[in-house]
Amino acid sequence: MFVERANLGDAAGVAELYEPDAVLAFPPGSETVGRDAIRTVIEQLLANRPHFEVEEPMPTVRSGDLAMTSTRPADDTGGRVQVVRRQPDGSWLRVLDRPESRG
Repeated sequence: MFVERANLGDAAGVAELYEPDAVLAFPPGSETVGRDAIRTVIEQLLANRPHFEVEEPMPTVRSGDLAMTSTRPADDTGGRVQVVRRQPDGSWLRVLDRPESRG
C-alpha cells in the first residue's frame, strides 16, 4: 500500500499506514515521531515525484498482534524493516519503520 499511495503522491494516505505515535527512522540518521510528523516528512519526500517499485518481501515474523515485515530493496540499501500491530478492526498499522538500513 505504501508504494501505491506514494506513487499517487498521497502523503496523507501514506501517513495513515502508521499508528498515531509511530516512529519512522527517516530521514537517514534521524527519527520522525508521530503520524503528523511522518506525513510532513513524506510530503517532502514526494515533492519531487519519485517512483517506487514493489520489492520482494522476506518472510514475516509474527507474535500475536505484532509482526515484523521486511523487503530486500532494489536500491541496495541493505534492508527495509517494519513492525506492525493488528488494530481492533483487523487492519495492520506500522509502529516502527526503518526504510533504509545498511547491513
